[in-house]
Amino acid sequence: MSKGTVVLAYSGGLDTSCILVWLKEEGYDVITYLADIGQEEDFVAARKKAESLGATKVFIEDLRAEFVEEFIWPSVQASAIYEDRYLLGTSVARPCIARRQVQIARREGAQYVSHGATGKGNDQIRFELTCYALYPEVKIIAPWRIPEFYNRFRGRKDLMEYAEKHGIPVAVTPKAPWSMDANLMHISYESGILENPKSHAPSDLYLMTKNPEDAPNSPDMLEIHFRRGVPTQVTHLKDGTSKSTPLEIFSYLNQIGGKHGVGRIDIVENRFIGMKSRGIYETPGGTILYQAHLDVEAFTMDREVRRIKQSLGIKFSEMLYNGFWFSPECEFVRYCIAKSQESVEGRVQLSVFKGQVYILGRESPKSLYNEELVSMDVQGDYDPCDASGFIKINAVRLREHHRLQGAADSKPQD
Repeated sequence: MSKGTVVLAYSGGLDTSCILVWLKEEGYDVITYLADIGQEEDFVAARKKAESLGATKVFIEDLRAEFVEEFIWPSVQASAIYEDRYLLGTSVARPCIARRQVQIARREGAQYVSHGATGKGNDQIRFELTCYALYPEVKIIAPWRIPEFYNRFRGRKDLMEYAEKHGIPVAVTPKAPWSMDANLMHISYESGILENPKSHAPSDLYLMTKNPEDAPNSPDMLEIHFRRGVPTQVTHLKDGTSKSTPLEIFSYLNQIGGKHGVGRIDIVENRFIGMKSRGIYETPGGTILYQAHLDVEAFTMDREVRRIKQSLGIKFSEMLYNGFWFSPECEFVRYCIAKSQESVEGRVQLSVFKGQVYILGRESPKSLYNEELVSMDVQGDYDPCDASGFIKINAVRLREHHRLQGAADSKPQD
């Protein structure tokens, strides 16, 4: 008698292949689901492998377009960045993947969903909070938090032995001494030899970007059009190449950024579950867009609105990192950020060269920049005496602060 049907987020790798067989051993009917979000993957081979291991159904879903439009674009609008450096490539993919997993579970009448996320990472939280938000009655099987599972499989050696015993095909190529997660937004690398924060990343680690030292000796110059805070077109200013669909735009920016080694970072970050971890990321297209959007936003957005929007962007980034995309508070913040982007429209010209993005110029029909007003050569409508009021107000504040500070410092100590 089956315990029920479970939809397993499946990669075709060692861990989730072993989990598939283990779930069957435990008495479940297993449907496997693999999301195409831009990673290099042999989806035909993954389907055959899952079927050979006993999956009752196999779903391979192309989510690339919706990943860009519904998840990456709102992150671009928000200038989303976690702890000042991480552009959230893994974090933003998880709600996209988990949403489709829930849709499949509901359609197939599955009572359970499962994943292969480690019990020490953030992904377990991102997957499960999405599932509970969109399918409240679902039950989640997280093998790496089940003692019977993690005590049985204490490392890769145990998984390999289990795979051999159960006829699970295992890649013959040597496994890299680190773990990797790839999607259209980025590639992340962690664990293994990278767990020592002092050790340098091997030169052969990076797969998405060229070493900036080996990048071309001439820059690629681009013009990116924005409307309501999202890119609508990118044009190469030298060869005329132009892309206008969201997926084409982002893929092309990845190509140009990767060619010049843009978007590499090596950081230690704070995981939601309460530990620090070392991660290496390469986000070429996302880095270009982050810089370009920042420029057109500053050009077109009111100063006070932008101050509020910046604080919302920080809050959004934290919620995204921590797995709260589908929470009511995150929905509210996304709405506010989208509202702030109504006038973020224009063109930004930039140069991509040897690991860097250089802004060259910008124009916009909604610009708040007044060339005549700011000119040192034209008086315009500005009265220089107006500055006196700003100076006087702040001078009083600063004088009073230092007077009180001086009095406190000179007060005899008890």
